[in-house]
Amino acid sequence: MKQEFRIFLRAIQYFTRIPVPASIGHTADQLGQTARYLPLVGAIVGALAALLMWLAAHLLPPAIAVTLGIAAGILITGAFHEDGLSDYADALGGTSKERALAIMKDSRVGSYGVIALVLLLLLKYQTLLALASKHSIAYAAFALVAGHVLSRAFAISIMATLPYARTDASAKAKAVVQPATREFVLRAAAVAVPVTLMVIGVLIAAGAHFNSLVAALAIALIVRGCLAWQFAQRLGGYTA
Repeated sequence: MKQEFRIFLRAIQYFTRIPVPASIGHTADQLGQTARYLPLVGAIVGALAALLMWLAAHLLPPAIAVTLGIAAGILITGAFHEDGLSDYADALGGTSKERALAIMKDSRVGSYGVIALVLLLLLKYQTLLALASKHSIAYAAFALVAGHVLSRAFAISIMATLPYARTDASAKAKAVVQPATREFVLRAAAVAVPVTLMVIGVLIAAGAHFNSLVAALAIALIVRGCLAWQFAQRLGGYTA
């Protein structure tokens, strides 16, 4: 248990800007075990962002509270995932695999990346605001946590089913890449499944309709399947 807790702290250290004790370390071998804790890290990030949004809503208009909640999630992760989205939008437009991988490694952001980020943030903002207006700010806060958890759970599923596309030593996430071994899949599922079920249960307790949850999960699975297919066809696997 002590070793697993250290691995969990390394996951927080790598995937967020939340400070952890310096003694945790960050060698490549240690980081290679952190990916399975992504959904739990997502729960922490989502909970902190949702808490700020909920507290702000008691003093400020809902639109500002939602904006602060979204901003908090970005600050806590250092825009880790938003950077990945912009890379994806810039790279997978019709270029070769080699060119796409080179674009993803480039720190500059192109027009497609900017457009993707703007649309994502607008969609996230409008969705949370609509949930807060139709239900309550607390309901929107639970939905925000669910989004952080489920998105990372789907990322784990892609890591468990696709090979890593890069073979060069300069790959950004080479340290945390795990081959899709049976042990990796089982350990990842042992974390992702309970956390995901817990979040879904909390949403139901908060008043979410079962049919709405099923529809949302179905849409998420379809998007996940399309992305996995595109990654496999265009890149021969996933990358970061």
